[in-house]
Amino acid sequence: MTAGPQDQILNRRELASALLAALEKRHEVLDAIVDSDDHEAAVAAVSGLLATSPANAEVVLALQLGRLTRLERDRLSDEIANLDATLKWLPEQRPAATGEGFRLRPFSTSDADTALFAKRSTEQFDESGAPWSADRVETERAEGLRRVDDESAAWFVCEDVSRGEPASVGLVFGELTGHEVNIAVWVAPESRKKGYGLAALKESRTELAAYFPGTTVVVRAPAGR
Repeated sequence: MTAGPQDQILNRRELASALLAALEKRHEVLDAIVDSDDHEAAVAAVSGLLATSPANAEVVLALQLGRLTRLERDRLSDEIANLDATLKWLPEQRPAATGEGFRLRPFSTSDADTALFAKRSTEQFDESGAPWSADRVETERAEGLRRVDDESAAWFVCEDVSRGEPASVGLVFGELTGHEVNIAVWVAPESRKKGYGLAALKESRTELAAYFPGTTVVVRAPAGR
C-alpha cells in the first residue's frame, strides 16, 4: 500500500521533527528510557514524551550516541525547513492530519450513519448530471452494505474524538477489485481543510491491510482535505 507525495513528505517531516525533539530533549529521553521496564515500555514513554507515533519512537530509540550533536540538530532543522517548502500546507494549519484524536470505525446501519451517507450522496451525480435521487441513495447504501457483508468492501466512518464525544466528520469506502482496493475518502463540507482526509488515508491503510492482506491501495479521492 503506497502513500502519495504529500503523505510521504508529511511522514518524513513527522519523523524528522521527532528526531529533532529527541535531540533537544535528550536528557529527558534518556531518563524515560532508563526508567522503563522493557523495550515496549520505553517506546510508549518516548512516544508520549515527544508526542509522536510509536514507529517514530522506535527510530528515536535506535539513535546512535554519536548523532547527539549540534551538527545533527542543525541538519534536521534544515531538512524540516526544506520539507516545509515542498508542502502545500503545514501540519499546524491542518492539525487533524497528524491523526491525533482521530479514528475510523465500521460503517453501520444506524440512523446517524445512514444520514451521513445521505449527506455525502448530495455530492454524487448520475449519468445525466442530476443529483442522486432518494431511491438511488438507498440502493447504493444497501448494495454497499451487502458488499461489506460479502467481504468485498470495507466502509468506515471518520470520527474526531479529540473533544470527548465522537463527532462524525467523513467516510472512507474501500472496494476490493481483483488485487486492488479502491479507496474513496469523503470529508463533510464543514470539516474540510483541517487534515481529516489525510488522517483517514493513513488510518485506512492499516485497517484495509487487515481486511484485505496483500492488496494494493488505489486512491480515488483527494485526501488533502
